[in-house]
Amino acid sequence: MKVAVAGGCHGALDKMYETLELLQRRHNVRPDLLLCCGDFQAVRNEADLRCMAVPTKYRHMETFYRYYSGEKKAPVLTVFIGGNHEASNHLQELPYGGWVAPNIYYLGYAGVVRFRGVRIGGISGIFKSHDYRKGHFECPPYNQQTIRSAYHVRNIEVFKLKQLKRPIDIFMSHDWPRSIYHYGNKKQLLKMKSFFRQEVESNTLGSPAASELLHHLKPTYWFSAHLHVKFAAFMQHQTNSKEELPKATKFLALDKCLPHRDFLQIVDIAHDPSAGDSLEYDAEWIAVLKATNSLVNVTQSSWNMPEKNGLHARWDYSATEEAIQEVLEELNHNLQIPCNFTLSAACYDPRKPQKHMQPVHTINPQTTEFCAQFGLTDINARIQQAKEEGSVRGEYEEDEEEEEMDSTGSAEEPSDYNTDNSGLSSINPDEILLDEEGGDEDLSTCSVDPSPDHPPDFSVSFSDIRIMPDSMVVSSDDATDSINEELETSGEGKQVEEKSLNERPLKRMGGNENGNSGIKIKRRNQAIYAAGDEDKPE
Repeated sequence: MKVAVAGGCHGALDKMYETLELLQRRHNVRPDLLLCCGDFQAVRNEADLRCMAVPTKYRHMETFYRYYSGEKKAPVLTVFIGGNHEASNHLQELPYGGWVAPNIYYLGYAGVVRFRGVRIGGISGIFKSHDYRKGHFECPPYNQQTIRSAYHVRNIEVFKLKQLKRPIDIFMSHDWPRSIYHYGNKKQLLKMKSFFRQEVESNTLGSPAASELLHHLKPTYWFSAHLHVKFAAFMQHQTNSKEELPKATKFLALDKCLPHRDFLQIVDIAHDPSAGDSLEYDAEWIAVLKATNSLVNVTQSSWNMPEKNGLHARWDYSATEEAIQEVLEELNHNLQIPCNFTLSAACYDPRKPQKHMQPVHTINPQTTEFCAQFGLTDINARIQQAKEEGSVRGEYEEDEEEEEMDSTGSAEEPSDYNTDNSGLSSINPDEILLDEEGGDEDLSTCSVDPSPDHPPDFSVSFSDIRIMPDSMVVSSDDATDSINEELETSGEGKQVEEKSLNERPLKRMGGNENGNSGIKIKRRNQAIYAAGDEDKPE
């Protein structure tokens, strides 16, 4: 089975699918499945744009709404996870996963599905230690804190995934597992991204939670994005006993979806030829969801997951064979995910733009149906109930600390991990600066700039595509396809020049009570969408 894997597409679905169609036309390669590793940006309307954690000038409608409305349909089954630049209000409607458009499926906060016998798992968001132990309490309308914390990974999702015992074939995360760079061409990585050096050498780059999952799940393939560079690694796992067969994971990180970037990869995956072509529930995962349902938390309170330390009566929530069989019987052994997509919000109409449309907290009927079928808690319904009871607020106080700063400056209790990947000592010019437009702007009045009905055309280049060899060895010196020059157009996809730390000033933010200026560094992500955007007048 041929699987196409994409980095963050940032709403450019037309570009992504056109690239796949060109691949088929020129090389007779037709993927059976498309996986996207976050920053998908399923933006339906102007209200969704307000819920995306990017500076105002980057809030463009792009092309997802055409697939949401039914004007277009994804030509290949597409499965994606969330990243850190999403319409969080839309994805929040589907905490357990669901269809965001016909033939486009979101895995939820964490999830596992099956396609042609292949088990595909994933976890959405990025790791921040100061939010890791909180519940999913956020809901629209977001403020400056919750618009960001909404996409932060929580310990309950990691805990659920760690209950899985059966082998995983493919796993996706947005940020990289910490330490994975030690298992690939680290020298080449640092040549392309020199500003990663300090984090790589101190082993603080990436997500410790994802690393924990990597060591526990030991999937055959692990795909990521986020850092906007192509990188491959091969990790041989240690066995726990002499009887256990050796396992290894082939890791691949992909670039963002821009012209002339290596944002898409084709991988051959062994599958069950007798299996159908429908996306299916995973019985073990459903059983784990049922077992851990009592652990659902919708408050800001920090708490640890149950563990074998004498403080918890139960710490093993893995699914027994009996529990898995019960799930199969509940579904009459029909695991096919129903195609029950429905519009849950108005769709953008380029003829009637609504720049002042406000986001609302919505309970999606797909989630309602899923929870009713398996006896699970509807997280959004619980949040609404808690708000009505006054036990949880939808917003933080305005004077709380910005959470994009180093977590060591947070008043939160220590997390399960000593460090997080937000406290960068170096600056990544390939990501956006979240406070570039003024981090304290009022989200209720911020301007929205939808793209015109006919967005600018992208040239499609086969430098965007690689056919993955069995060894998964990737080099920046990979030869590009011979048709590149024929397809490229001048002036498009201009690369942003990399700049090292000493060429970029650190941003100073405020001072302390003693009058001493304190330095707080926020993640800088200037060029996530298009090269040369900074030079354009607004």
